[in-house]
Amino acid sequence: MIILPAIDLKDGKVVRLYKGDFDTVHQVADDPLAVARAFQEAGARQIHMVDLDGAREGARKNGDIVAQVAGTGLKVELGGGIRTPDDLEAVFGLGAYRAVIGSAAVTDPDFVARAVERYGPDRVAVGIDARDGRVRTAGWVDDSGLDYLKFARQMEQIGVKHIIFTDIDTDGTLQGPAVGSLKRLLESTSCRVTASGGVSCNGDIVALRELGVWGAIVGKAWYAGTIDLAQAVKDGGAQC
Repeated sequence: MIILPAIDLKDGKVVRLYKGDFDTVHQVADDPLAVARAFQEAGARQIHMVDLDGAREGARKNGDIVAQVAGTGLKVELGGGIRTPDDLEAVFGLGAYRAVIGSAAVTDPDFVARAVERYGPDRVAVGIDARDGRVRTAGWVDDSGLDYLKFARQMEQIGVKHIIFTDIDTDGTLQGPAVGSLKRLLESTSCRVTASGGVSCNGDIVALRELGVWGAIVGKAWYAGTIDLAQAVKDGGAQC
């Protein structure tokens, strides 16, 4: 299982949110590049980054930071406001390995299909953010009304290989991942599923590995000091 420690960026700073609420945004580290290097020293080989400015406003203010992190040799998975072919070009131009398409996958599935066809299924992921089983968009504000399992199957049918699933009610809570929702997702699709949200300790990493997810995103737990990242990497296994 791949361990992807997370860096969320807003105005060039490393921040965290609680349940995706922008009103709860708070800075958790001063230097994004130093954080990325700490992740690398712990054995991580891939990193999950979110441009919150892009997600909320469509304004890319953090490109230089993403490029610097990509320059460390970490495989950067980047999401946040990717809505057009030009956005994809910009993301890959920064050195990111994988682009995460969120809201645009709901509003324009053809965009996703074209992206997968052009860049390959390993370099394009779809982020499915759900509350009460329904997909949320626009920075988790809007309820699309779509069932997350049906939407995942739709994405698989158009060629998507990677799904990043976030249960909004667990994100940033340190209360454990949404095992039930993840299990149903794994039973509904053959996509590689990355679990996001709720990881609180090393025991959660072991539970997710046993569940069979492809990847696990570690965010607040690292910043709060409740997880040993090096041990999490060991528990995850091979990181390539």
